Amino acid sequence: MGLPTLKEYLANWTLEGRTRGQVADTVSALADASVRLSEIIGRGSLDNRLGRVVARTGDFDEQKEIDVLANGIIVDALRDAPVAALASEEAAMPISLTKDAPLLVATDPLDGSSNVDANVSVGTIFSVLPRHPSSEGEAAFLRPGAHQLAAGFFVYGPQTVLALTVGHGTQIFTLDRAHGVYHLTTRNVAIPTEANEYAINGSNARHWDEPIRIYIHDCENGENGPRGHDFNMRWTGSPVADVFRILTRGGIYLYPGDRRKGFHQGRIRLMYEANPLSWIVEQAGGRATTGRDRILDVVPSALHQKTPLICGSRDEVDRVMRIYSGQEFKGERSPLFGRRGLFRALP
Repeated sequence: MGLPTLKEYLANWTLEGRTRGQVADTVSALADASVRLSEIIGRGSLDNRLGRVVARTGDFDEQKEIDVLANGIIVDALRDAPVAALASEEAAMPISLTKDAPLLVATDPLDGSSNVDANVSVGTIFSVLPRHPSSEGEAAFLRPGAHQLAAGFFVYGPQTVLALTVGHGTQIFTLDRAHGVYHLTTRNVAIPTEANEYAINGSNARHWDEPIRIYIHDCENGENGPRGHDFNMRWTGSPVADVFRILTRGGIYLYPGDRRKGFHQGRIRLMYEANPLSWIVEQAGGRATTGRDRILDVVPSALHQKTPLICGSRDEVDRVMRIYSGQEFKGERSPLFGRRGLFRALP
């Protein structure tokens, strides 16, 4: 007997109710969109200039041709799904789809698109939410991530994979590119509680708040510091790639807020990046926080709201939270370790 397909997994899960069937139809539609996107991205420069910048969507964000194309593919895929509206990183306001449909979808159509020209893994992130009949437009989406019905992300890399949760653990599916079908390849992902890898953009070290500097200093000092063992640093600039690595072998991902103008709340979008990534990580036994609060408990006030995101192996995330709260190891850290390290703040 072969590996179960995504549709078989969802069909088995939907036996308990109508809403589950609607969620399954929506996830299946997004999977179909991802198959097309995987093929287009795989052709790279053979298909026009997908990495060409066509617009700027903020002080720091560029919209590329592939972003626009990915958004269009997802919109088209959801037109026949039970989805009332789509919130996308590529659109200022929600896109109306099927009136009075029971679900909403929030998505980053192509996370990490700045890496397309460099042939680094990119992906699609999505969150499925229930629609409340009493709310419309942007307000319909402004609910904590704990309300999600499904969350997932596709990674377009050496393999095309889907990390998915519907609230019963995190599953990984791998695309059979020859047949355009996803197969379940890892059941009930379990992130190791401890880790020896961290992912952070070290070029921003001079802007970090003290808790992040302390945590990274301790990791960087390795076996000579309070952690007592060495760490590796990994950073791709593509959150889906970094979080997928954490799902497979543990680690911690950090995109904190910092002191730069426009970055006080970091750069990760709460609704369609942090919320789905965090639920996937939690369902795999990990943690996800702003540094002080659980991501899934944050009540959004705007569709494109940003948030700090720290997620991954439970013990590492808990350690960061203890540093933020001021509880962390006052007797454990020698003054020697407070002044050393690659990322030490300049006087």
